[in-house]
Amino acid sequence: MSKQYLTTHTIDNAHITDVFTLAVTPTQIISGSGSSSLKVHSTTEPDYPLVQSLEGAHKLGCHHVVTSKDGNKAASVGFGGEAKVWRIDGEGSDRKWVEEGKIIVGNKAGELWAIALSEDGQYLASTTYDGRINVWDTAANREKIREYETKGSYGTCIDMSVDGRFTASGHENGAVYIFNNDTGLVKPVRTVAFSPGGKLLAAAGDSRVIALYDVSSGEQVANLTGHAAWILSLDWSDTGEYLLSAAFDGKAKVWSIDQRVCVATHTETDKTLWSAKWLPKTGRSEAFATAGANRSISFYREATGG
Repeated sequence: MSKQYLTTHTIDNAHITDVFTLAVTPTQIISGSGSSSLKVHSTTEPDYPLVQSLEGAHKLGCHHVVTSKDGNKAASVGFGGEAKVWRIDGEGSDRKWVEEGKIIVGNKAGELWAIALSEDGQYLASTTYDGRINVWDTAANREKIREYETKGSYGTCIDMSVDGRFTASGHENGAVYIFNNDTGLVKPVRTVAFSPGGKLLAAAGDSRVIALYDVSSGEQVANLTGHAAWILSLDWSDTGEYLLSAAFDGKAKVWSIDQRVCVATHTETDKTLWSAKWLPKTGRSEAFATAGANRSISFYREATGG
């Protein structure tokens, strides 16, 4: 089965230079080019009239424009390295795009290249010349909230899933990376541990989140949340059914991997626990030990069992 499409309209000389990027909203199409202006055309009328020109948006031209699904927010990046966030202002026929603010990252060319907006426009993701992937919260003064590392190859393209959970990037060396935005492991990772069967990897640190990864695919499969302080130690039980964690605030937790929940929390001290380890199993009981800044070693045994 084949389909045919007919040309219904062409806007000749929409820009004075090559048009590099298009972004659409429910009622408009925004274009960027090697010239300094962004052009906004209506898509609700058959001749697609120009309804707004954002003059001087990017002095050296624009290579990427993106919009949120609801059409109320947009972002653009110029060849000079500057990035701008735009929002719709006004009502009815008076609705116009206005600059909401800039993203400041040193304004070096290539520091921001490809960009993507989450469905609601709150999060903006970008690639860089050295392979990093950055995510900003446009609702919080455009603060950077995530920075992912890749293998250093130029990030040429990027997208965010509709639900905002995942960011995918393509790179000059042919690599594709998929990141889970819920992970939180953009802060220092202080402990990693493979499961006994080698199928899962647990990682945690200053984010206070334990991330579980499928080793064969590299995909993150779960987040374990509940710690209120840095997580400094992880250890799997011999069977891989449970994961033990210890944190900066003196709390040790036991997590059920099947249920993905914390099943026990112990606090012998409010001082830092630097290490937590399962003990060799005797009988039917599980047991573990913790040690830390209180200069003590504490032992715990499951309340039931032989």
